[in-house]
Amino acid sequence: MEMIHPQIASREATMHILQAFHLHASKRLGQNFLIDATIVRGIVEAAEVVSGDRVLEIGPGIGTLTQGLAEAGAVVTAVELDKKLPAVLAETLAGYEQVRIVPGDILKIDIRALMGDEPFKVVANLPYYITTPILMALLEQRLPVSSIVTMVQKEVAERMTAQPGGKEYGSLSVAVQYYTEPSIVLDVPPRSFLPAPEVDSVVIACRVRTQPAVTVKDERLFFRLVRAAFGQRRKTLANALKTLGMERERLAQAMEAAAIDPGRRGETLSLAEFASLSEQLSSEI
Repeated sequence: MEMIHPQIASREATMHILQAFHLHASKRLGQNFLIDATIVRGIVEAAEVVSGDRVLEIGPGIGTLTQGLAEAGAVVTAVELDKKLPAVLAETLAGYEQVRIVPGDILKIDIRALMGDEPFKVVANLPYYITTPILMALLEQRLPVSSIVTMVQKEVAERMTAQPGGKEYGSLSVAVQYYTEPSIVLDVPPRSFLPAPEVDSVVIACRVRTQPAVTVKDERLFFRLVRAAFGQRRKTLANALKTLGMERERLAQAMEAAAIDPGRRGETLSLAEFASLSEQLSSEI
């Protein structure tokens, strides 16, 4: 099948579009335009997009990744915050009838109302300054999302995939791994963007679990416990968990029952250990 338009994912095509529409990358919105066709193909392949797949794209920009998704046969709903860009996308993606452009803020839009109850995939080149809030919004809403494949800052991806015991392991690691199975699938050099960012990027694929990684009765408490444990990383659990508002003796009893040394730090606990401690505390808060 021949492409409806010339490939957007190149320096020449991107510069032509930016000049034609008098556009420039907005620092405020964290815009860096992808100009590497190999990376676009890599993202589409990582998302395992096949014809007919429903895809939510966040931040389509000038349509670079959107075009790749559409060419793979995806039915794309693309949400764009920059008010200047829907008019541009109407031109750059003209002819791709299966693409719907929705102006708006993904953090304010009712995604379930937008996408319905049928399964869909999320594919995005997210602005790095707001990556974590968007990821957590997608996961916490329990949407019928089968996978999330996104470009993120390498440092954030390392936190998302980190295992207990390292400095990268934290609340984000626990949350992402509670809901998904994340893996880094592609390194993306700065030269793949216009303008080139000052940080390294990767593509991370998060396969959404049908059930959370661990079972807890009180999910809200589980995440309160996680946040408290990492809130003051240098402190032992016995001290860090004081912010939960419980008596020291009760905390000590819960940790003993969960076979967790109170002298350990939060960064050493696995998801299973956080779940076990959460269960011990669930009747007390």
